[in-house]
Amino acid sequence: MSLITNQEIDIVKVPATKIHSIDFENLSFGNVFTDHMLVCDFINGAWQKPHIGPYEPFLLDPSAKVFHYGQAIFEGMKAYKDTNDEVWLFRPDQNFERFNKSAVRMAMPEVPEEIFMNGLKQLVNLDRDWVKKGKGNTLYIRPFMIATGTGVIAAPSNDYRFMIILSPAKSYYSGEVKVVIAEHFSRAANGGIGAAKAAGNYSAQFYPTKLANEKGFQQIIWTDDATHTKLEESGTMNVFFRINDTLYTAPTSERILDGVTRKSLIAIAERDGIKVDVRSVLVSEIVEAAKNGTLKEIFGAGTAAVVNPIVGFSFQEVYYELPKIENSIALQLKEKLTNIQYKIAEDNFNWTVKV
Repeated sequence: MSLITNQEIDIVKVPATKIHSIDFENLSFGNVFTDHMLVCDFINGAWQKPHIGPYEPFLLDPSAKVFHYGQAIFEGMKAYKDTNDEVWLFRPDQNFERFNKSAVRMAMPEVPEEIFMNGLKQLVNLDRDWVKKGKGNTLYIRPFMIATGTGVIAAPSNDYRFMIILSPAKSYYSGEVKVVIAEHFSRAANGGIGAAKAAGNYSAQFYPTKLANEKGFQQIIWTDDATHTKLEESGTMNVFFRINDTLYTAPTSERILDGVTRKSLIAIAERDGIKVDVRSVLVSEIVEAAKNGTLKEIFGAGTAAVVNPIVGFSFQEVYYELPKIENSIALQLKEKLTNIQYKIAEDNFNWTVKV
């Protein structure tokens, strides 16, 4: 068990905020950051005193193990502001638990709850003016940890740095999204790190996604590594398929991320009488459903986009356009979930946490 030398957080505020120079109506996702960041180092087997200071670059030794062996994990969360100027987090306990599951899988130290949660709340509260009111306005929260220990021997680091940075955000995706079903490349494999939010999972997607982009598709629906017959995730999101009036989505596994948005949408759907079937979804049945007209919707689910409707997919060089429907379950679920996040609707699940 790692020791915490001091649970208090030192705070150094910026001399002047940069918020007035930001165009909040024209934000590019993940490119603008708030005034402050949280930093906490793990050294000599113990977590040091966390501190919050100005958002700024920092130095690392060229032999830091994050550069050579990829020990890096992260989370994605959001803060929301209601009409009363109160700031809320959405299910932060789930992100905290998943962060430490990723840490264990990557042979990194678990971050104590006091550091993660207390640091998160104090940082968001300090930069709460960056959380703008109005649906669609959010503060994206990026907790992450990297290996800072030095040396190029292939072994886990002894030292680590945990950080949280904040970025005001609007919609992650814009425009119509078309996808291609993977026939060769895989996002993750059995026994691998697909269920961890490890940096390498995402960099490995860039090349096949680039190939898809060159053919006019925005994302890939990944298939299982062994047979490429089972549909698993879409880009960086969990994925749902609507056949007639039933939603289908793959179960979480060591290949599929346990998405917070995914489990929240399932809970809302089940509450409202929408049938959800969590099981392996075959490429062949989705292609057949597209051909016979029973495939009504495909949508991705994740923190950044919340719900991202997909207008069509390609498989084996054949493109299948999805019908345009008025009673979109995807959009209904998005509306219900975001209403809870923005405190427009009652939170019967007790998911929201006040900062």
